[in-house]
Amino acid sequence: MRRGLMLLGSLALPLAAATARRAPAGSWLNGKAGSLSESMQIVLLLTALTLLPAALVSVTPFLRITVVLHFLRQALGTQTAPSNQVLVGLALFLSLLTIEPMASQIYQQAWTPMENGQMSLQDAAQEAAKPMRQFWLRFAREKDVALMLEVSHSQPPRTPADLDLKILIPAYILSELKASFQIGAVLYLPFLVIDLVVASVTLSVGMVQLPPVMISAPFKILLFVLVDGWNLVIGSLMRSFT
Repeated sequence: MRRGLMLLGSLALPLAAATARRAPAGSWLNGKAGSLSESMQIVLLLTALTLLPAALVSVTPFLRITVVLHFLRQALGTQTAPSNQVLVGLALFLSLLTIEPMASQIYQQAWTPMENGQMSLQDAAQEAAKPMRQFWLRFAREKDVALMLEVSHSQPPRTPADLDLKILIPAYILSELKASFQIGAVLYLPFLVIDLVVASVTLSVGMVQLPPVMISAPFKILLFVLVDGWNLVIGSLMRSFT
């Protein structure tokens, strides 16, 4: 349990890298006495902890997995089955399974030295950002990176490794949204065919008492079960991150 919490904490270090890099020499980020009072430091820390969950789910595979699972539930037409709690829990554990090697690397190279006093928070954040940067660069599209550089009026870096995190992170989020919507559109197609067929048949026989969606729902669920849909969808999602 403690190791799991340490892994989650180590994933938060790259998110502090951008602010730690720009922190003044006498700030609390550098482990020295700063100009901020202790009460203000506590307020800033609590604010960071409040925003941390939203940041973590946006810069990990959790984003793609949750969007795809949402599209799948909408395509099946099952309304609230599975529930949001089940989908979020499944996406969380799949995300932890995907990033566990990277989180372990961050834990060993950044979190443990910082915990032992061998590295400052700023150095640990910069060290932890390296594995995450490689992960984000793998999935961030050049078009999205160029867009972020344009809207921020930043100069293009010489190499992708020189990209600032304020450019790389939103570009990664945009790329993940595009990928998840593409997967969701493909998931919709077979169920859309069933809806069209059922609607055509019910209209041709004059069955207008029941909505076509209600009639097609059992057929869509049956098709999904017969092809072992959960295994196919989750397997394809996990292989998309390898």
